[in-house]
Amino acid sequence: MPMSFNLNVIEEFRANGGRVGGPFEGGDLLLLTTTGARSGRPHTVPLGYVRAEGRLLVVASAGGAPEHPQWYRNLLAHPVVRVEVGTEAFDTVAVPAEGDRRERLFAAVVRKAPGYGDYQAHTERELPVVVLERPEPPADGPAPATAPAVRSLADKLVETHTWLRAQLRHVREEAHAHVPGRPATLGLQLRQRCLAFCDGLTHHHTGEDTAVFPALARSHPELADVLARLGEQHRAIGRIKEELVALLAGIAVTEPERLRTELDRMSAELEDHLDFEEAELLPVLSGIPFPPPGSATRGPAPGPVSGPAPGPAPSGS
Repeated sequence: MPMSFNLNVIEEFRANGGRVGGPFEGGDLLLLTTTGARSGRPHTVPLGYVRAEGRLLVVASAGGAPEHPQWYRNLLAHPVVRVEVGTEAFDTVAVPAEGDRRERLFAAVVRKAPGYGDYQAHTERELPVVVLERPEPPADGPAPATAPAVRSLADKLVETHTWLRAQLRHVREEAHAHVPGRPATLGLQLRQRCLAFCDGLTHHHTGEDTAVFPALARSHPELADVLARLGEQHRAIGRIKEELVALLAGIAVTEPERLRTELDRMSAELEDHLDFEEAELLPVLSGIPFPPPGSATRGPAPGPVSGPAPGPAPSGS
Protein backbone atom coordinates (compact mmCIF):
# COMPACT_ATOMS: atom_id res chain seq x y z
CA MET A 1 0.00 0.00 0.00
CA PRO A 2 1.20 3.57 -0.61
CA MET A 3 2.77 5.09 2.48
CA SER A 4 0.40 8.08 2.49
CA PHE A 5 -2.59 5.71 2.48
CA ASN A 6 -1.18 3.73 5.42
CA LEU A 7 -0.45 6.93 7.33
CA ASN A 8 -4.04 8.07 6.95
CA VAL A 9 -5.35 4.67 8.10
CA ILE A 10 -3.05 4.69 11.15
CA GLU A 11 -4.10 8.20 12.15
CA GLU A 12 -7.79 7.37 11.72
CA PHE A 13 -7.38 4.11 13.67
CA ARG A 14 -5.78 5.85 16.65
CA ALA A 15 -8.19 8.76 16.59
CA ASN A 16 -11.31 6.55 16.57
CA GLY A 17 -10.51 3.70 18.95
CA GLY A 18 -9.54 1.27 16.20
CA ARG A 19 -12.42 2.07 13.82
CA VAL A 20 -11.69 3.14 10.25
CA GLY A 21 -13.75 3.78 7.14
CA GLY A 22 -13.10 3.29 3.45
CA PRO A 23 -12.11 -0.20 2.25
CA PHE A 24 -11.47 -1.37 5.85
CA GLU A 25 -14.83 -0.28 7.27
CA GLY A 26 -16.33 -3.04 9.38
CA GLY A 27 -13.24 -5.22 8.98
CA ASP A 28 -10.88 -6.63 11.61
CA LEU A 29 -7.85 -4.35 11.59
CA LEU A 30 -4.88 -3.95 13.91
CA LEU A 31 -1.70 -1.90 13.95
CA LEU A 32 1.59 -3.77 14.15
CA THR A 33 4.76 -1.94 15.14
CA THR A 34 8.01 -3.73 14.37
CA THR A 35 11.65 -2.72 14.70
CA GLY A 36 13.45 -2.31 11.38
CA ALA A 37 15.75 -5.23 10.58
CA ARG A 38 18.45 -2.91 9.26
CA SER A 39 17.55 0.53 10.59
CA GLY A 40 16.53 -0.42 14.11
CA ARG A 41 13.74 2.15 13.83
CA PRO A 42 10.07 1.50 14.64
CA HIS A 43 7.70 0.89 11.73
CA THR A 44 3.93 0.72 12.04
CA VAL A 45 1.64 -0.91 9.48
CA PRO A 46 -2.13 -1.60 9.46
CA LEU A 47 -2.99 -5.27 8.94
CA GLY A 48 -6.10 -7.38 8.74
CA TYR A 49 -6.25 -10.08 11.37
CA VAL A 50 -8.15 -13.27 12.16
CA ARG A 51 -8.90 -14.88 15.52
CA ALA A 52 -8.58 -18.66 15.55
CA GLU A 53 -7.97 -21.21 18.31
CA GLY A 54 -7.96 -18.36 20.79
CA ARG A 55 -5.04 -16.71 18.98
CA LEU A 56 -4.62 -13.41 17.17
CA LEU A 57 -3.23 -14.16 13.70
CA VAL A 58 -1.82 -12.04 10.86
CA VAL A 59 -0.73 -13.38 7.49
CA ALA A 60 2.33 -12.06 5.63
CA SER A 61 0.49 -12.17 2.34
CA ALA A 62 1.60 -8.91 0.68
CA GLY A 63 -1.38 -9.47 -1.63
CA GLY A 64 0.20 -12.64 -3.01
CA ALA A 65 3.47 -10.92 -3.98
CA PRO A 66 6.52 -13.14 -4.60
CA GLU A 67 8.46 -11.73 -1.61
CA HIS A 68 7.66 -11.43 2.08
CA PRO A 69 6.55 -7.96 3.24
CA GLN A 70 9.08 -5.87 5.13
CA TRP A 71 7.18 -6.07 8.42
CA TYR A 72 7.63 -9.85 8.38
CA ARG A 73 11.37 -9.58 7.76
CA ASN A 74 11.53 -7.06 10.60
CA LEU A 75 9.89 -9.38 13.13
CA LEU A 76 12.20 -12.23 12.16
CA ALA A 77 15.12 -9.98 13.13
CA HIS A 78 13.42 -8.41 16.17
CA PRO A 79 10.57 -10.61 17.48
CA VAL A 80 9.24 -8.20 20.12
CA VAL A 81 6.42 -6.22 18.51
CA ARG A 82 3.67 -3.84 19.61
CA VAL A 83 0.06 -4.63 18.75
CA GLU A 84 -2.86 -2.18 18.80
CA VAL A 85 -6.36 -3.67 18.58
CA GLY A 86 -9.31 -1.36 19.14
CA THR A 87 -8.39 0.70 22.19
CA GLU A 88 -5.98 -1.92 23.55
CA ALA A 89 -2.22 -2.01 23.05
CA PHE A 90 0.31 -4.58 24.19
CA ASP A 91 3.82 -5.84 23.48
CA THR A 92 4.35 -9.46 22.55
CA VAL A 93 6.65 -11.91 20.80
CA ALA A 94 5.64 -12.56 17.18
CA VAL A 95 6.00 -16.27 16.37
CA PRO A 96 5.40 -17.64 12.84
CA ALA A 97 3.63 -20.99 12.94
CA GLU A 98 5.41 -24.02 11.48
CA GLY A 99 4.57 -27.39 10.00
CA ASP A 100 1.22 -28.91 10.84
CA ARG A 101 0.33 -26.00 13.09
CA ARG A 102 0.82 -23.54 10.24
CA GLU A 103 -1.36 -25.65 7.92
CA ARG A 104 -4.12 -25.88 10.53
CA LEU A 105 -4.07 -22.17 11.33
CA PHE A 106 -3.92 -21.12 7.67
CA ALA A 107 -6.96 -23.30 6.95
CA ALA A 108 -8.77 -21.56 9.83
CA VAL A 109 -7.78 -18.18 8.41
CA VAL A 110 -9.07 -19.04 4.94
CA ARG A 111 -12.39 -20.22 6.37
CA LYS A 112 -12.91 -16.78 7.90
CA ALA A 113 -11.20 -14.71 5.19
CA PRO A 114 -11.17 -16.62 1.86
CA GLY A 115 -9.11 -13.93 0.16
CA TYR A 116 -5.95 -15.30 1.76
CA GLY A 117 -6.52 -18.54 -0.13
CA ASP A 118 -6.54 -16.54 -3.36
CA TYR A 119 -3.29 -14.81 -2.37
CA GLN A 120 -1.65 -18.19 -1.69
CA ALA A 121 -2.79 -19.48 -5.09
CA HIS A 122 -1.02 -16.58 -6.81
CA THR A 123 2.44 -17.08 -5.28
CA GLU A 124 4.90 -19.95 -4.93
CA ARG A 125 6.05 -18.86 -1.47
CA GLU A 126 4.26 -20.25 1.56
CA LEU A 127 2.41 -17.37 3.21
CA PRO A 128 3.60 -17.11 6.83
CA VAL A 129 0.96 -17.19 9.55
CA VAL A 130 2.18 -15.15 12.53
CA VAL A 131 0.79 -15.71 16.02
CA LEU A 132 0.53 -12.59 18.21
CA GLU A 133 -0.05 -13.94 21.71
CA ARG A 134 -1.35 -11.81 24.52
CA PRO A 135 1.16 -11.37 27.36
CA GLU A 136 0.77 -13.97 30.09
CA PRO A 137 0.21 -12.88 33.69
CA PRO A 138 3.11 -13.68 36.03
CA ALA A 139 2.82 -17.17 37.51
CA ASP A 140 3.17 -15.80 41.03
CA GLY A 141 1.72 -12.34 40.55
CA PRO A 142 -1.50 -10.46 39.78
CA ALA A 143 -3.15 -10.50 36.38
CA PRO A 144 -2.39 -7.54 34.08
CA ALA A 145 -5.74 -5.89 34.89
CA THR A 146 -4.80 -5.64 38.56
CA ALA A 147 -1.03 -5.27 38.27
CA PRO A 148 0.39 -2.17 39.99
CA ALA A 149 0.91 0.85 37.77
CA VAL A 150 4.50 1.73 36.88
CA ARG A 151 5.15 5.02 38.68
CA SER A 152 8.81 4.80 39.61
CA LEU A 153 12.04 3.51 38.11
CA ALA A 154 11.87 0.74 40.72
CA ASP A 155 8.49 -0.34 39.33
CA LYS A 156 9.92 -0.31 35.81
CA LEU A 157 12.92 -2.36 36.88
CA VAL A 158 10.69 -5.01 38.44
CA GLU A 159 8.44 -5.04 35.34
CA THR A 160 11.44 -5.53 33.06
CA HIS A 161 12.98 -8.21 35.24
CA THR A 162 9.64 -10.05 35.29
CA TRP A 163 9.54 -9.95 31.48
CA LEU A 164 13.11 -11.21 31.16
CA ARG A 165 12.52 -14.05 33.61
CA ALA A 166 9.33 -15.08 31.76
CA GLN A 167 11.03 -15.09 28.36
CA LEU A 168 13.97 -17.10 29.63
CA ARG A 169 11.59 -19.57 31.27
CA HIS A 170 9.74 -20.04 27.96
CA VAL A 171 13.00 -20.57 26.08
CA ARG A 172 14.31 -23.12 28.58
CA GLU A 173 11.03 -25.03 28.62
CA GLU A 174 11.02 -25.28 24.82
CA ALA A 175 14.69 -26.28 24.65
CA HIS A 176 14.31 -28.95 27.33
CA ALA A 177 11.18 -30.30 25.61
CA HIS A 178 13.25 -31.18 22.53
CA VAL A 179 12.90 -34.83 21.50
CA PRO A 180 16.09 -36.43 20.08
CA GLY A 181 15.75 -37.13 16.38
CA ARG A 182 13.23 -34.31 15.85
CA PRO A 183 15.31 -31.19 15.08
CA ALA A 184 12.21 -29.34 13.90
CA THR A 185 11.48 -28.55 17.54
CA LEU A 186 14.49 -26.26 17.41
CA GLY A 187 12.61 -24.08 14.98
CA LEU A 188 11.06 -20.67 14.64
CA GLN A 189 9.22 -20.64 17.96
CA LEU A 190 12.38 -21.31 19.96
CA ARG A 191 14.41 -18.96 17.75
CA GLN A 192 11.91 -16.10 18.11
CA ARG A 193 11.71 -16.43 21.88
CA CYS A 194 15.50 -16.63 22.17
CA LEU A 195 15.96 -13.54 20.03
CA ALA A 196 13.24 -11.69 21.95
CA PHE A 197 14.99 -12.49 25.19
CA CYS A 198 18.38 -11.42 23.80
CA ASP A 199 16.94 -8.20 22.34
CA GLY A 200 15.22 -7.37 25.62
CA LEU A 201 18.34 -8.10 27.64
CA THR A 202 20.48 -5.91 25.37
CA HIS A 203 18.00 -3.03 25.55
CA HIS A 204 17.74 -3.33 29.32
CA HIS A 205 21.48 -3.43 29.99
CA THR A 206 22.26 -0.70 27.45
CA GLY A 207 19.73 1.59 29.12
CA GLU A 208 21.27 0.92 32.51
CA ASP A 209 24.90 1.26 31.38
CA THR A 210 24.38 4.48 29.41
CA ALA A 211 21.77 6.30 31.50
CA VAL A 212 20.69 4.78 34.80
CA PHE A 213 24.05 3.77 36.27
CA PRO A 214 25.92 7.01 35.40
CA ALA A 215 23.08 9.03 36.95
CA LEU A 216 23.13 6.90 40.09
CA ALA A 217 26.92 7.21 40.30
CA ARG A 218 26.58 11.00 40.39
CA SER A 219 23.71 11.16 42.87
CA HIS A 220 24.69 8.19 45.06
CA PRO A 221 28.49 7.84 45.18
CA GLU A 222 28.12 5.26 47.96
CA LEU A 223 26.85 2.84 45.27
CA ALA A 224 30.17 2.88 43.37
CA ASP A 225 31.13 -0.69 44.29
CA VAL A 226 27.62 -2.01 43.60
CA LEU A 227 27.48 -0.33 40.18
CA ALA A 228 30.94 -1.64 39.29
CA ARG A 229 29.86 -5.18 40.17
CA LEU A 230 26.64 -4.83 38.15
CA GLY A 231 28.66 -3.61 35.17
CA GLU A 232 30.92 -6.66 35.38
CA GLN A 233 27.86 -8.90 35.51
CA HIS A 234 26.44 -7.16 32.43
CA ARG A 235 29.61 -7.93 30.50
CA ALA A 236 29.68 -11.58 31.60
CA ILE A 237 26.01 -12.09 30.71
CA GLY A 238 26.57 -10.25 27.43
CA ARG A 239 29.26 -12.74 26.43
CA ILE A 240 26.91 -15.66 27.08
CA LYS A 241 24.17 -13.87 25.13
CA GLU A 242 26.46 -13.50 22.11
CA GLU A 243 27.19 -17.23 22.26
CA LEU A 244 23.45 -17.88 22.24
CA VAL A 245 22.95 -15.62 19.22
CA ALA A 246 25.72 -17.47 17.39
CA LEU A 247 24.00 -20.79 18.20
CA LEU A 248 20.72 -19.43 16.88
CA ALA A 249 22.33 -18.49 13.56
CA GLY A 250 22.77 -22.21 12.94
CA ILE A 251 19.71 -23.41 14.78
CA ALA A 252 18.87 -26.06 12.17
CA VAL A 253 22.10 -27.90 13.05
CA THR A 254 22.58 -26.75 16.65
CA GLU A 255 23.02 -29.60 19.11
CA PRO A 256 20.08 -29.39 21.53
CA GLU A 257 22.22 -30.40 24.52
CA ARG A 258 24.70 -27.60 23.85
CA LEU A 259 21.88 -25.06 23.59
CA ARG A 260 20.35 -26.33 26.83
CA THR A 261 23.72 -26.09 28.58
CA GLU A 262 24.16 -22.47 27.50
CA LEU A 263 20.61 -21.58 28.50
CA ASP A 264 21.03 -23.15 31.93
CA ARG A 265 24.31 -21.30 32.45
CA MET A 266 22.78 -17.98 31.43
CA SER A 267 19.70 -18.60 33.54
CA ALA A 268 21.77 -19.18 36.68
CA GLU A 269 23.93 -16.09 36.12
CA LEU A 270 21.00 -13.90 35.18
CA GLU A 271 18.93 -14.89 38.22
CA ASP A 272 21.86 -14.08 40.51
CA HIS A 273 22.32 -10.75 38.74
CA LEU A 274 18.64 -9.78 38.86
CA ASP A 275 18.34 -10.72 42.54
CA PHE A 276 21.45 -8.70 43.45
CA GLU A 277 20.34 -5.69 41.40
CA GLU A 278 16.89 -5.65 42.96
CA ALA A 279 18.25 -5.96 46.50
CA GLU A 280 20.74 -3.12 46.02
CA LEU A 281 18.91 -0.67 43.74
CA LEU A 282 15.17 -0.88 44.36
CA PRO A 283 15.28 1.26 47.54
CA VAL A 284 17.06 4.05 45.63
CA LEU A 285 15.04 3.76 42.40
CA SER A 286 11.71 3.86 44.24
CA GLY A 287 12.14 7.62 44.65
CA ILE A 288 12.72 8.31 40.94
CA PRO A 289 9.52 8.84 38.87
CA PHE A 290 8.98 6.86 35.67
CA PRO A 291 8.55 7.91 32.98
CA PRO A 292 10.55 11.10 33.38
CA PRO A 293 8.40 14.20 32.81
CA GLY A 294 7.95 14.93 29.10
CA SER A 295 9.34 11.61 27.86
CA ALA A 296 7.68 9.08 25.51
CA THR A 297 7.75 5.46 26.62
CA ARG A 298 5.72 3.44 24.13
CA GLY A 299 7.78 1.04 22.08
CA PRO A 300 8.24 -2.60 21.17
CA ALA A 301 11.41 -3.15 23.20
CA PRO A 302 11.28 -3.61 26.97
CA GLY A 303 13.78 -1.92 29.23
CA PRO A 304 14.19 0.54 32.07
CA VAL A 305 15.01 3.42 29.75
CA SER A 306 12.69 3.64 26.79
CA GLY A 307 13.72 4.34 23.22
CA PRO A 308 11.88 6.53 20.75
CA ALA A 309 8.14 6.05 20.48
CA PRO A 310 7.01 4.10 17.40
CA GLY A 311 5.87 6.31 14.57
CA PRO A 312 3.66 5.50 11.60
CA ALA A 313 6.30 4.53 9.04
CA PRO A 314 4.71 1.54 7.29
CA SER A 315 6.90 -0.72 5.20
CA GLY A 316 4.73 -3.30 3.49
CA SER A 317 1.47 -5.07 4.19
